[in-house]
Amino acid sequence: MKTAVFTLTTYVLFPLFACSQSSPSVNKPDAADTRVGGRCEGCEAIYECPVPFSVLNEVDTLPDFSLNGPKLVLSGTIYQRDGKTPAPGVILYAYHTDQSGRYPTMGGEQGWGKRHGYLRGWVRTNQKGEYRFYTLRPGAYPEGGAPAHIHATLKEPGKTAYWIDEYLFAGDPNLPSASQRGKPKGGDGVLQVNEQNGVLAATRDIILGLNIDDY
Repeated sequence: MKTAVFTLTTYVLFPLFACSQSSPSVNKPDAADTRVGGRCEGCEAIYECPVPFSVLNEVDTLPDFSLNGPKLVLSGTIYQRDGKTPAPGVILYAYHTDQSGRYPTMGGEQGWGKRHGYLRGWVRTNQKGEYRFYTLRPGAYPEGGAPAHIHATLKEPGKTAYWIDEYLFAGDPNLPSASQRGKPKGGDGVLQVNEQNGVLAATRDIILGLNIDDY
């Protein structure tokens, strides 16, 4: 696994085309896309980014990054099914809870924003297949039992959107065992987190189609 290295100047660079949380979507599913992944409730949220996918870049900063809490830089590379060739132009949608373990809303959310909240972001991988999110490490659900996690959905060219395994955190007392997690969709989502200059850094590489139904 690659080790993420960041400096103070790295994580103050904000994306040029971040998605607003309230504007209407300008992205639509393509009826010609090959259907993969089986049933995928909530995958429609990936289309709710109100700027065209074509102008997204590989970096997004979620709205909580400026707030108090454990700052997290989450990065990685998305590969083609061979696990070696970088995959450019892949849309990755991520959302998670706030520090209290809830999906917060500001009011006026539409679509899946009503359930996913406003702590969500979209990126489009660059020519090297790279992506990066700036956010806070999420809190676990207040009722307990489930590990803290970040939800993720992929949309690659020519295919419908599909889930991959959630981002999880090594050392979480509620982390399921490897056998309980089964075959990881998109690859292992358990993050090894390192702290550098007061910021948490973690890397997850993703393989398109790995353990995805009908791929």
